[in-house]
Amino acid sequence: MTVKFSKEHEWINTADTAAAVVGITVHAQDALGDVVFVDLPEVGATFNQGDVAGVVESVKAAADVYMPVTGEIVEVNEALRADPSLANSDPLNAGWFFKVKLADVAQLDALMDETAYSAFAANA
Repeated sequence: MTVKFSKEHEWINTADTAAAVVGITVHAQDALGDVVFVDLPEVGATFNQGDVAGVVESVKAAADVYMPVTGEIVEVNEALRADPSLANSDPLNAGWFFKVKLADVAQLDALMDETAYSAFAANA
């Protein structure tokens, strides 16, 4: 699995080069608590790196979901829309938010690997 992490606590899995998978990290869902609603982007929408692409709401707070890279949304996780608790129970697999076609693969270089993110999240 080729996973990178953003400072905004999103992960992106680029194992499928046609459509990278994006979700929120374990740290993010721990901080939010029980997720009760997700607002996912429209398929076909394009976003720049750092743009707000969605919202996740929990019993404690609401938080924006940021685009870790520039690209076009090619799929959203309808199972997550139907059962937002997947973001808590399986944030790195079944709880993914959307898939994106990357516009600039080089943007991945600015993201953290798992070791760097773990150190970052421990101080967040």
